[in-house]
Amino acid sequence: MKRKLSLLLCLLMILTMFTSCAKEQGTSTGATGGDVIKIGVFEPLTGENGGGGLQELDGIKYANKMYPEVLGKKIELVIVDNKSDKGEATTAVTRLIEKDKGAAIIGSYGSGVSIAAGDIIKNAKIPAMGASCTNPMVTQGNEYYFRACFLDPFQGKVMANYALGKGAKTAAVIMQNGDDYSVGLGNFFIDAFKELTGDENSIIDVSEFQVNDTDFNAILTNIKAKNPDVIFAPSSATTAPLVIKQARALGIESLIMGGDTWENPAVIDVAGKDAEGIVISTFFDENDPATEEAKIFVEGYKKELAGKEPIIPAVAALGYDAYLLVRDAIERAGTTDGEAIRDALNNTENFEGVTGIINFTEEGDADKNIAVIKTVKGGQFVYIDTVEVK
Repeated sequence: MKRKLSLLLCLLMILTMFTSCAKEQGTSTGATGGDVIKIGVFEPLTGENGGGGLQELDGIKYANKMYPEVLGKKIELVIVDNKSDKGEATTAVTRLIEKDKGAAIIGSYGSGVSIAAGDIIKNAKIPAMGASCTNPMVTQGNEYYFRACFLDPFQGKVMANYALGKGAKTAAVIMQNGDDYSVGLGNFFIDAFKELTGDENSIIDVSEFQVNDTDFNAILTNIKAKNPDVIFAPSSATTAPLVIKQARALGIESLIMGGDTWENPAVIDVAGKDAEGIVISTFFDENDPATEEAKIFVEGYKKELAGKEPIIPAVAALGYDAYLLVRDAIERAGTTDGEAIRDALNNTENFEGVTGIINFTEEGDADKNIAVIKTVKGGQFVYIDTVEVK
C-alpha cells in the first residue's frame, strides 16, 4: 500500500512539473505559440522626461484596452521604465528582447534614449515603433525602427515659419548640451530661420545649458541685452517652465516658443501666469480630429481622462497610433516573426490613425507634413492653427 502511494505521488509530481513547464513555455514567447503575444514598451516613467513618458504610455495602454487581441490571442504589454537615461534604455530593450521575448517594441518618448536602443533592436531583428521620438537619427540606417510622428527638420521649419509670420526678424536659441532632441531641433530651427529670413545674422544668440541645470539667469541676461524678437528653447517639460519664469522675471518680452515636449500640464503648473502667450508645435488637437478613428478616440479617451487632464496630450494619441500600427502589422503578417512584421510595416498603406493617415517612407518615418500650433491662454493650451509645410 505504501509503495502504491509513493508511486502515485511521484506520478503527480511529474505531471505537475510537466504542466507548469508547458504553461511557462506557452506564455513566455512572442512567437505564435501559446495564448499570449507580448509587445514590449520602453518609456521614461521617471527622470527628466517622466511626465511625457507617462502620457505616451497611457495612450498605448488605452489602445491595448480597445484592441486587446491579435491573431486570435491576447496582447500583453510588458512595460519597462528607461528612466530618461540612455544606459537604462539599452538595458530595458535588451530585457524586453532577451528575457520577455517581445514580438515587437514600442518606444520611446525622448529621441536620445530611442537612438541609444537602436543598434540592439537592429541586431535582434525585432521591429520597433517610436511614437513621438522626432530626431531623424532614430530610424536612419535601421530597417527595424519605425515611427508614427513627424520629424524635427519639419518641426523646426514649422516654428521658424510661425515666427516669421508674427513679424520676427531675429531669434535666440537655447538648447540642452548633449540632448539629441534639444540640440537637433534647435539646429533645425536655426537653419530654417536663416533660410526663410535670407539673413545669416538673424540668429543673434545660441546658448547651451547642461542637464539638470536650473538657473538660466546668465544665459537669459545675455539674451535680454540682444533683444531678439523670439526665443526658441526646445527642452524637456521639466526645464521649460524654469526658462519661461526666469525670462519673464528679467523683464524679457520676446515671444517664447518651444517644441512638442512643452505640451505638458507641468509647464503651465510651474510657470503659472508666465506661461501665458508661449507658443508650441505639436502633433494633434482633439478639436480637429482628422479621421473617424480620431473621433472615436477623442470621445472615449476624454472619458478615460476625466478629472486627470484638461486636454488630450498629443503624445497619448501618438502612443495609441504606435500600438495600432504594430498590431495591424502583426495581423497582416500572420505571424510574430520579426522580419515578417517589419515587411508588413513597410507595406503599410493609408493606415487610418488618430493623428492622420499614415504611410511610411523608406527610412521608416511616418510621411507627415502637418503640425498643430498651440498657445497658452487662461492657464490652458489653446489651439491656434493646423499648418502644412512642404
